[in-house]
Parts: sequence; structure tokens; C-alpha cells
Amino acid sequence: MTSKRFTCFMFCCLLALLTLGGCAGDALSPTLDKLGNGWKIERSLKLQYAQNFSVDYYAGGYALLTLSNGDRFLVVPEGGDIPSNIDTGITVLRRPVRDIYLVATSVMCLFDALDALSRIRLSGTKARDWYIENARAAMGRGEILYAGNYSAPDYELILSTGCTLAIQSTMVNHTPEVRERLTALGIPVLVDQSSYEPHPLGRTEWIKLYAVLAEKEYEAQRLFDEQTAYLDAVAGQKSTGKTVAFFYISSSGYAVARKSGDYVTRMIELAGGEYIFKNLGDAQTAVSAVPLEMEAFYLAAKDADYIIYNSTIGGELASLGELVALNGLLADFKAVQNGDVWCTGKNLFQETTQLGLMIANMNEMLTSGNPDLTRLEFLYKLQ
Repeated sequence: MTSKRFTCFMFCCLLALLTLGGCAGDALSPTLDKLGNGWKIERSLKLQYAQNFSVDYYAGGYALLTLSNGDRFLVVPEGGDIPSNIDTGITVLRRPVRDIYLVATSVMCLFDALDALSRIRLSGTKARDWYIENARAAMGRGEILYAGNYSAPDYELILSTGCTLAIQSTMVNHTPEVRERLTALGIPVLVDQSSYEPHPLGRTEWIKLYAVLAEKEYEAQRLFDEQTAYLDAVAGQKSTGKTVAFFYISSSGYAVARKSGDYVTRMIELAGGEYIFKNLGDAQTAVSAVPLEMEAFYLAAKDADYIIYNSTIGGELASLGELVALNGLLADFKAVQNGDVWCTGKNLFQETTQLGLMIANMNEMLTSGNPDLTRLEFLYKLQ
């Protein structure tokens, strides 16, 4: 290599190193200006699994919540001034954040676990459809009122209660006019992104975001650590090699199975099992379940070692007989013949705070070998 070419080569290498170093420094710098007004971040919340939100803390008790959809919320301490010259896209929430209109069902258990249901004034789910007892009881006492679902809010009621925040699920993206109207009425809308978390405990870790609103950060960390302890207890175990089918039978006779790679199938894998379907569904869509003609489902899943029947749609089953009555082909399934069929409780998808325990339940189902084991916290055996 000539001297001229060598000098050029070294210059390019140095430039590349400086460029890469600058990018890394900007991404990790605790003084990065995210508000647009020059305020420096004092610290950022440490997250273990969640990838779809962040929390940055500033002097004086201010906190910036950033979601993966680009939305940002500045939580201002009670009595604090709104900082000047912040970016126009930042929504300001004043503490205490209360009279919340909660539509995202997976979030209710997080507020319940934080002992912060008093922050919720309105629900997008009717009392009879809650399996969280404290939420149902609060609605029975009139402390939480039904204010319409995600696509048809009761705007008059929402306004009359002095609502300061609407927490929606991603379903509201299908009705953008709802978000637009709530915003026009002066009600901030936070769209929960936890359903996009690739790891089950990433969903649970969203308790840390809501803890900022409820001023319960210490309690959130304690609750999250409890769930990671359940996962850590089974993490070192080898795969059992046992295959698991997770499904329910729809009213039209289809077997509706979970999409491969979604968080439920990921829990099965973390518990030491193997989901019976390797490539079911479109990984690029948000749809979590796939309906299958019963014959096709039979051919693919009849040799599964275990069945977990999802009762959250059609209701809990009481016996193997009730399962087989849904479709006679199920009688020939290996798990049915061996008596290795379990059913979920109806509260499975409303208990985001307990996903570590759910994984531990699945692991116990797969590894116990105890014929007398018939009931766990989130699963029970059909006989």
C-alpha cells in the first residue's frame, strides 16, 4: 500500500470511529435533551424486558414518559410549573393524575396491584366483564363508572367527571376519530403499547410506567421483581421436549389457536415446553389468534403432549366430556387420551401483573408428574 493510500485509509478509519463513538455517546448520554428546552436528564428508569416505553427523570420531580409510537408525556409534580419552551408534541400531565378513563383492559390489574384503583374513575369495560374482583367491586359501589368502550365513549360522562387522562389500547387505532375527539375536548390520550412487547415480562414491566402516574414506583419494582423471580426459578431448566397446543373452539366450530411467536406461546417455551405449531399465522400482523378448520387442526395438533384450552372466550369447561362434546375429533387427541388436558381461568388475559407466575404454572404442569395435581393459580386439569 502506497503512503498516500495508507494515509487515506487511516483517515477513513478514524472518521468512522469518531462517528460511531458520537452516536453511541448520544444514545446513552444522561444529559441528552429530550424536552427541547435544554433540561438535562438526572436519571433514566432501568428496564429489564420492556422495549416500548422509557422514563426519564428531571430535577424537581418531573418525569418524561416516551412511548414507542412516538407519544411523549411530561408528568409535572403537584404545584410545579410547566417548563417553558418544551417541544410542542409533549403532552403535560399534572400530578395527581386521577379520574382516569381506562379502556385498556390489561392495565386495570396494574393499577389494582399498585393499590391505585382510586385513580380510575371511568372504565371501558362493564362490571360483569371484569375478572379482577376489586375492579368489579369498585364499579358495584359506583366508584368506577362505565363510560363506553374504545369505539363509543360516553363523551358527556367523561367530561362531567373531570377526566384528566384516557388510557386506550391499540384498538383505538382502528377508530382514530375517537382519539381526535377526546384530544379536542382537552383529554390527553395514552395508547398502551404493552401488547407489542416481545417478551411476556415486558408486558408486566409496564407497571413501572403506570407507577409514575400513580406515584408508586417503589411498589412497582417490588411487584415486578416477584414475577422475575418466578421466571428465574425455571430459566435454568432444560426444555422438557413436551409439545403443547393452546386453543379454543369457536361458536362456528373452528379451532382458534394462538399465533406462533406471540407472548402466550413464548410463555410456553419459557416454561420448558414446545408450542405445537412452528409457523402459524403472519408474524407481521397484530392478530394473535388463527382460526383453523377442525380437520386441519386435528392433523397438526392431535399428537400434542398437552392441551391448554383457552376458556377466556367461550367459558370455562368442567370436564373432558365437555371438551370432547365441542368436537368429537378431540377424543382422538393424544393429550385427551392420556388425561393431560388443562384449562385456563377466565382471568388469564386480565392478569398482566402475574405473567411470571403463569410461566411457573405451565412449568409445573409440564414437569410435576404428580397425578394428584389438578389445580394451579391460572390452570386447572380437566378430568
